[in-house]
Amino acid sequence: MSGKGRATVLGGGSFGTAIANILADNGNEVSLWMRDDERVNEINSIHENTRYLPGYKLNEDIKATTDLISAVAEAEVIFVAVPSKSVLTVIRQCEQYLDNSRILISTTKGIQKDGFRFMSEVLAANTQCTNIGVLSGPNLAKEVAARMLTGSVVASESEFVRNRVQEMLSCRYFRVYGNSDVFGVELAGALKNIYAITAGMATAMGMGENTKSMLITRSLAEMSRFASELGANPYTFLGLAGVGDLFVTCTSPLSRNFQVGLGLAKGQSLTEVLDNLGGTAEGVNTIRVVKEKSDELGVYMPLVQGLHQILFEGGELIDVVKNLMLGEHNSDVEFVLPGPHSK
Repeated sequence: MSGKGRATVLGGGSFGTAIANILADNGNEVSLWMRDDERVNEINSIHENTRYLPGYKLNEDIKATTDLISAVAEAEVIFVAVPSKSVLTVIRQCEQYLDNSRILISTTKGIQKDGFRFMSEVLAANTQCTNIGVLSGPNLAKEVAARMLTGSVVASESEFVRNRVQEMLSCRYFRVYGNSDVFGVELAGALKNIYAITAGMATAMGMGENTKSMLITRSLAEMSRFASELGANPYTFLGLAGVGDLFVTCTSPLSRNFQVGLGLAKGQSLTEVLDNLGGTAEGVNTIRVVKEKSDELGVYMPLVQGLHQILFEGGELIDVVKNLMLGEHNSDVEFVLPGPHSK
């Protein structure tokens, strides 16, 4: 099968638009489904998404539409790029087309509270399709839209799915690597959003580079410890979907979750920050879900616990850092020292 194909992207936010742009650059036939008629008209006429990617010219071959059924009816590969809270609603509207003649790829980095389910699990449970995968990595949408060099990971248990997505997306500026650990890749993508909020707060408060480095590194340890408890491969967290995505999200002001942390540290309320964000910050909801799950499992996650206190219980970041310094968990690299990987 040739690399070119027919693809649909569900969701016209920043990343969905950026993925549609890559697909079109690679010569694929691309439909971009959006709810907003105004956004659809401007993408089809001036080839720009002025709300989510202002100033970035898009490939003129992208066909934007508000007609969900027509968008998915002939698609070979469907990228699901709507916020996690909307995934189930959207796929239920077109589920009759989501069978094994399609490939479904989730790009949404969130967790559904009901049953602690990831988006790939939501897709599997609510469609007849088994050709399912996830796309995740250090992929800030504005840099992708600017065609800056980066890599990403497509994870699927199916070699066919991995190969097909690599064929359709890989190009001179976007390299796609394969992984079979769907759960680990998806978990990494969701968890890193939590720690980006912490990093944004640390930056706004003027904390030193040593402090920020420690926070990012302990975030990675916390992520892999939690992942191992849930059955994911901790080595997945050493790749692009883990440390790669964590690093860029915790250091770039282009990250929406990083911006949440900046705003909170500057005295804005969580409501004010989210209202001014101009996009979805999945990390806020993920904090609630992961805190509840880590309590249930007894996994030691002081940063998650501390950030939950800051966002929802009136805590302070400096107290989180102090508690980290005084914590009982003393191993540096997880899984090197013998013994349990929880408190």
